[in-house]
Amino acid sequence: MSDPMEVLDFWLQKVGVKGWYEVDPAVDAEITDRFGDLWQAAHEGGLDHWIAGAAGTLAFLIVTDQFPRNMFRGDPRAFATDPRARDAARRALAENWDQDAPTPERQFFYLPFEHSEDAADQALAVECFSTRMDSPESALHARAHQRIIQTFGRFPFRNVALGRKSTKEEEAFMAEGGYGAIVRALQGERS
Repeated sequence: MSDPMEVLDFWLQKVGVKGWYEVDPAVDAEITDRFGDLWQAAHEGGLDHWIAGAAGTLAFLIVTDQFPRNMFRGDPRAFATDPRARDAARRALAENWDQDAPTPERQFFYLPFEHSEDAADQALAVECFSTRMDSPESALHARAHQRIIQTFGRFPFRNVALGRKSTKEEEAFMAEGGYGAIVRALQGERS
């Protein structure tokens, strides 16, 4: 089984910033092949011992918050370890472990809150991206996620994967550009 440094080397060095937000079936397959068993172990609580410092927690967050979004696109398992990721991220904030990570890696301590459908978590994400990390672009995306939760109480773009019926308002939102439209609107407000 992999260790935290193998996860960090793969995600931070091999995949890197350019690959973090791109859909690449080859990367998804490699994550599944190399780290699928590790994700399952984390899902079952078998990696909780990693949450003991900045590096181990960062690796845990990548395994529980980032990898499933690549391994399970369009599948409810993409979100199955989100609660574990949020718990680890809360511990990291309490210990200030996030401050040991440089930008852009620091964002992975805050993304579990941005990925939550809970309004309080969204507020925490915006606060973290705005005050604990110097990245206006990341703060913009945190505000976009928050706006969607404020509007719908959930992420409409997850409805199909989670077997939820979309409301007419959610269908209109998606037809009018969805997340990208919110980002553009917020960029317009900044100007």
